[in-house]
Amino acid sequence: MTAETMPLLGKPASFTGAISSAHGKRLPQTIAHRGYKAAFPENSMGAFRGAVEVGAHAIETDLHLSKDGVVVLSHDGTLKRCFGIDKKIADCDWEYLRTLRTTREPQQSMPRLSDLLEYIAQPGLESIWLLLDIKVDDDGHELLSRVASTLASVPTPRPWNERIVLGGWNDNYLNLCRTLLPSFPIALIGFSPIYASRFLSQPDVNFNMLQKTLVGPIGSRFIKSVRKSGRSLFLWTVNDEEWMEWSIEKGGDGVITDDPKLFLEVCKRYSGGDGAEERLLSRSGKGRRAIRVANLYLGAFCLQVLTFVLMALFARRLTGLGRRKDGSI
Repeated sequence: MTAETMPLLGKPASFTGAISSAHGKRLPQTIAHRGYKAAFPENSMGAFRGAVEVGAHAIETDLHLSKDGVVVLSHDGTLKRCFGIDKKIADCDWEYLRTLRTTREPQQSMPRLSDLLEYIAQPGLESIWLLLDIKVDDDGHELLSRVASTLASVPTPRPWNERIVLGGWNDNYLNLCRTLLPSFPIALIGFSPIYASRFLSQPDVNFNMLQKTLVGPIGSRFIKSVRKSGRSLFLWTVNDEEWMEWSIEKGGDGVITDDPKLFLEVCKRYSGGDGAEERLLSRSGKGRRAIRVANLYLGAFCLQVLTFVLMALFARRLTGLGRRKDGSI
């Protein structure tokens, strides 16, 4: 797509950047991965409320489409893992989906996008924003059209385009976002800094990257390029305290974590004034910590090797627009 044919770009997001601590230190925003997943069933209203209650700045969640066109919040395209039902969401009407309860306690129902929007539209929650993962299992045009109509149906004291980032896995999905929701900020979701670097030339694209794939020289160069360009960088999914510290030190704008309470505690220690960083680094014993960090880096290296393989295997999905209703890609 050339500059002449690219849809009108939305304004850069001003609500997604890093924040400053009371001591003036730069800290990433706390983004709850599928809500407060460490304490509640993922992508449930309980998880979303729990995340807000512990102080998360934002919520990351996943979008799918029911058979009758309702935008629902689920990471998986099937019901098996979370609800114990061997069916696809796309094969079920909302009236059936709403009756299901998670297998994990405390049991929760599957929410719609509209349910989450109505919750954060309440007075006092105006600062909470959403990072949406637009899954490629559904027809992209239909899903985003339904998202647009859902957003229009829920009133908010602060415009939704100042509270929502649309995340897409490839150029086609990002272009759909530009076309159907042109005023909304967008982010590329990815696990390869090499692939993501192609999008640095598109000035409206923020980045939502698998954190462990940014460990090492290639990732460091990518992080510097993103920061230099003034775009936001979100890192997923960060649950180890050592990687939380790494994410703070590398300058991420948002950390996506299953445990927002833990990350906020790490941020508090990190920004706690003179000597706080040194105390943080030494709290668990230098020897044990060194072994743990070495294992974490080894795991990150193995994951990076795996991503090269996955990029080759899923190259077609990275250029597609999802599965149409006739089952084709």
